Amino acid sequence: MNLDIYCGPAPTPDMLWRDWNFDPPLLAAIGAFFVLLITTAGTGRQRMAAVAALVVLLVAFVSPLCALASALFSARVLHHILLVTFLAPLIILSIPPKARERQPLPAQLSFLVHTILMWTWHAPGPYLFALSSPSAYWLMELTLIGSAVWLWYDILSPRRTVGPSVALLLGTTIQMGMLGALLTFSREPLFAAHLDTTHPFGLSPLADQQLSGLLMWVPAALPYLFAALLKLRSLFAGRSFDSEAPR
Repeated sequence: MNLDIYCGPAPTPDMLWRDWNFDPPLLAAIGAFFVLLITTAGTGRQRMAAVAALVVLLVAFVSPLCALASALFSARVLHHILLVTFLAPLIILSIPPKARERQPLPAQLSFLVHTILMWTWHAPGPYLFALSSPSAYWLMELTLIGSAVWLWYDILSPRRTVGPSVALLLGTTIQMGMLGALLTFSREPLFAAHLDTTHPFGLSPLADQQLSGLLMWVPAALPYLFAALLKLRSLFAGRSFDSEAPR
């Protein structure tokens, strides 16, 4: 199998913690993006969101998690959970609400695009393609991040009422749960890239795949459910849940 994985070949457990990714173009891109976020952030909460987004980027792309995802599909899923359920909303929360007042497109559009991309990139064929070259890898990563940012923009838009926002959150929870269930209950391993890379970590390819499904099915749903509860709470409080506390 001819793979050219961006984060390098699958590591062994004893070498994992040495596999930090200090790729200069990556570090430059992360640094430039953080400068953009921190300079556009207005309040203390928005700056905190920008710093938290930086931390998520470093964990996802610089820490050994990047290399571990070459060995374990479950690590890849965890990596993607960080991007779409933590990084994406933090990016939106770092932007002042007034800059988010542009009328969003129909809510179904961002949900549909994000759902299609999530299911596509976690299907065996497209996933194998994403590992075939660094450019294919970044196509996967950037489309997942971009669609998630668009979805969270719709969810957190000041112009979006609570009902549609909660519907987006619950719909995303359901579609990720369905994808997770398919991975969990599959009777055979689906991802050829991980057939020979999981055993050093004490997992069979099928067990690794089932773990990835459980991660997507349960932990990945929690941020969406938490955000839905905050949205409902803000309805009764009469203000946006990401607004500044009254002074």
